[in-house]
Amino acid sequence: MKKTILPLLMVLFCACNKDLNLKPFDKLSPDNAFNTEADLQLYANSFYNMLPSGNDIIRGDVMSDYIAGKDVNSYIRKNAYTSVNSNGWSWSDLRNVNYFLEHFGQAKITDEARKHYEGLARFFRAYFYFEKVKRFGDVPFYSTTLNIGNAALYKPRDKRTMVMDSVLADLNFACTNIRDKKDNTASTITRAVALAFKSRVCLFEGTLRKYRSDLSLPDATKWLQEAANAAEAVRKGGQYGLNMAGDSATWYRNLFISEAANSTEVLLAYVGSKSLRVFNDANWFYTSATYGNRISLTKTFTDTYLNADGSRFTDQQQFDTIHFDVEVKGRDKRLQQTIRMGNYSRDGVIAPPDFTYTYTGYQPLKYTLDSKATDGVAENWNSIPIIRYAEVLLNEAEAKAELGIFNTEDWSKTIKLLRQRAGIKQTDYPTTVDAYLQKEYFPKIADPVILEIRRERAIELVLEGFRFYDLIRWNVGSLMEKSYVGIYVPAMDQLIDLNGDNKPDVAFVKQMPASKVNGVYYFLIDGDQTKLSGGTKGNIIWLDNIDREWKEYKYIYPIPYNETVLNPALGQNDGWK
Repeated sequence: MKKTILPLLMVLFCACNKDLNLKPFDKLSPDNAFNTEADLQLYANSFYNMLPSGNDIIRGDVMSDYIAGKDVNSYIRKNAYTSVNSNGWSWSDLRNVNYFLEHFGQAKITDEARKHYEGLARFFRAYFYFEKVKRFGDVPFYSTTLNIGNAALYKPRDKRTMVMDSVLADLNFACTNIRDKKDNTASTITRAVALAFKSRVCLFEGTLRKYRSDLSLPDATKWLQEAANAAEAVRKGGQYGLNMAGDSATWYRNLFISEAANSTEVLLAYVGSKSLRVFNDANWFYTSATYGNRISLTKTFTDTYLNADGSRFTDQQQFDTIHFDVEVKGRDKRLQQTIRMGNYSRDGVIAPPDFTYTYTGYQPLKYTLDSKATDGVAENWNSIPIIRYAEVLLNEAEAKAELGIFNTEDWSKTIKLLRQRAGIKQTDYPTTVDAYLQKEYFPKIADPVILEIRRERAIELVLEGFRFYDLIRWNVGSLMEKSYVGIYVPAMDQLIDLNGDNKPDVAFVKQMPASKVNGVYYFLIDGDQTKLSGGTKGNIIWLDNIDREWKEYKYIYPIPYNETVLNPALGQNDGWK
């Protein structure tokens, strides 16, 4: 051992003596950090920390109109949220990107490589600012790094229009210059990813400017056209398609429970790995009575899933009093790949909705693995999509519909494909308004095509973190006040079979019985937190005892109070305390 170590120490000592003026290897500076393409790649890897984690995504729809959980988010409770509660005003990621843009040009690389890395940095700067504008509206724009004491740190906020124009300029550069090679691991930013993200950003901004006329924001049409063009470019690029490999009953769900991201459909993902111990906690979050939020879908939303033959579930008489095991049969195949129903099983054992974990009965399984092994630990190894091709098709369809240029050919290339994958037989271009969808969700929309595109978007992207900001851009935040409605209960104290296997699973009671049937969960209807719409029967109504309130000022978050103290020039968004 000594014979090995001593010569090594002598070599190191001699090497150090040879040039005592060398800079320490752990001290990076622009002179030694931006010289080669490998240097730029290493630095650019730090930008990816800005992307959402798997846990961020699986929790993304917790606050939305179609989710019921164990509580009501303070943001939509009366007088429960103020600027003191607000967060998200961190700027370190922006400084990191701007520092790169100030120094990367000194690298001795080809012009093509230089533009590629500039495109990557500008993509992430656009990503940063899009998230900030979505949340806060007007924000200060910085394109350079600032040191402590710089007066610009204390400037007022810049107008949304100026910031978003800069976002669009960054995205346009990224979409032109980032390398176009497909990444089958779905872990890096490619040109297709940049285009897909641009379609997301521009659709958000275009529809918000169209439906929030009170903001007097210009150029809605320009933004919608940019969204349509970007999405169409991804589609015509031919690198991606809808996953239709294997059993059609799992085409959809396999996108969310596979360890490797599906390279056919997924453009960008939070990539999990069992061997590298890169995990998310979906099982624990969705199947824990204490750790998670016990979130479930509402009946009002679940009713929007079409029947397999293409007819509307809500067009049949007394659709709201059909027993759960019957109402979920013969529907859009995405329903059975999103919630527990029918013959769903875990570890070989039939697993109907478990009221230990659900309040409504519509219990999600979209991200959870079918083994109970990870139910109590944060060790789900499945990859979680961040951007996938289905969203791109939805973005193209919606942008064109909002522009008034959507036609039957566009329908066939976008929405029809999604419905065909879902096993829906009749997929013709819509010509009549769905009265239920209009009444429950969008009373101001009379265009049957836009209504159907919104239906499709909600179903295809459910639980993927889009819903809250979809409501924001459509100017329908008041949907957050909707009651949390659950399955139909035919009678109190009645044993109910939830999956049609002739074994009772749950009973709804006012008080716990002296003797219980093995395998049956007794759900307490206390008349306060939980009620039945008809008193002793009807749909479960959850948490109607807690007031939910939506006000116009809630379309954007307040600037955190501490930040307005540090920089009074920021001001505060109207209506917030």
